[in-house]
Amino acid sequence: MISFGLLLLAVTMQAQTARKFTLNLTDDGKAQMVCFLPQNPSGKAIVAVPGGGYSMLSNTHEGYLASDWLNQQGIAYFVVNYRLPEGDRSKPIGDVEGGIRIVRDSAAVWGINPHDVGIMGFSAGGHLASVISTHSDFEVRPDFTILFYPVISMDERVSHKWSCVNFLGKEGQKDPALVRDFSTMNSVRRHLTPPALIISASDDRLVPFITNGLEYYKAMRREGNDCAMLVYPTGDHGFGFGPWFKYHDLLLEELGTWLKNRQAPQADAIRVACIGNSITDGFGIDMATQYGYPAQLQKKLGNGYWVKNFGVSSRTMLNKGDFPYMNEMAWRDALAFKPDIVLIKLGTNDSKPYNWQHKAEFRQDLEQMVLTLRPDLAVSSKKRKKAKSIVPAKPEIYLCTPIKAEKPTWEISDSVIANEIIPIQQAVAAKYGLKVIDLHTLYEGGAQQMLPDGIHPNGKGALRMAEIIFDALKK
Repeated sequence: MISFGLLLLAVTMQAQTARKFTLNLTDDGKAQMVCFLPQNPSGKAIVAVPGGGYSMLSNTHEGYLASDWLNQQGIAYFVVNYRLPEGDRSKPIGDVEGGIRIVRDSAAVWGINPHDVGIMGFSAGGHLASVISTHSDFEVRPDFTILFYPVISMDERVSHKWSCVNFLGKEGQKDPALVRDFSTMNSVRRHLTPPALIISASDDRLVPFITNGLEYYKAMRREGNDCAMLVYPTGDHGFGFGPWFKYHDLLLEELGTWLKNRQAPQADAIRVACIGNSITDGFGIDMATQYGYPAQLQKKLGNGYWVKNFGVSSRTMLNKGDFPYMNEMAWRDALAFKPDIVLIKLGTNDSKPYNWQHKAEFRQDLEQMVLTLRPDLAVSSKKRKKAKSIVPAKPEIYLCTPIKAEKPTWEISDSVIANEIIPIQQAVAAKYGLKVIDLHTLYEGGAQQMLPDGIHPNGKGALRMAEIIFDALKK
């Protein structure tokens, strides 16, 4: 009876996988992706990156062994057998990026939500997964990240020496800038680095948790990004999905709960890009990813919308300002996001005297941003109407006037905002047929909705901003 029960269990688990097949990621077949598609897809997908110190691939317990369990949850699963660096780190990076690109490109055929594709890396594969999460372009950056006992630091003194040497090469190890850049806790970006779950054992002797996984968690938390951590008392290094791990069942339960509770945008959600400075970013609001104005706007708009925060503190519209927005990774991400609606809220930092000395270029820089988002607006309205049938759908752009500066903190001038910047925004909006959201008038922050600096909204102020913008969008 016991043997029959085990056989029945094995058959039941196998039945959860509808298809298993292998795809070549390189023409020579040296990099491959093994695909496990579930019988009842939930829309979620995970791309796995096995460990092995960048000298081999541990793709059993850190790869294939997870397929049955994940397919039972309705999760499509893909194991990338990447090429080892051998002095060229672009090889493993390119292989994993290629795997993610295939998964997203094939989403409709494989029953996957292209906005719910995560990455799961183990040990050195955890480092590679964190590199993809922090360095890769928006199109191949995952939507969530799971890191098992990851190598994070490329400083061999506090990390796994051979992972560092094999990834960077002996010469790369001598370059402090390279070591810092690929120590991925230094590359976490507010709003842009995907939510993460870090899984480790406290007694890991091969990759010290304190100087690796914990550092990534701290960096994520400092930036206000979603991050969780599971640290088991024992287990050392390399337990993966092995049933021998003492806390295996608990691990599956906790990982399953985290995956189930991670909400993803609908595949056909209307995309809203929030472009701006620290007021959009959520400066001064703890966990701004949840409580800043874009997050509050998301709650109001509901599941049919996907609101993303592309705000960066201190940035200017002026390309000759001290920190031009259009030089930022966030701007490149906003374009790659392919938004249906764009909310542009820049101008506050431009009012500072050392920035506003370039005021003659403010209008042309604003127009540059608008025309980058909507190249079709560069032609006359008459020609646009004729070309309507062949011009693809373009985002609806809203220019948001800066909220009132209650104090001249950091030399921000409300007089310049009200009398010079806003009229330029209105003129550009009129020229291109854009909508204006007059936050300067409607916000009416006051002390109760502002931080002590008189420039930034507090949590209540962020909610008020979201209400004003929500009303404008609904109109």
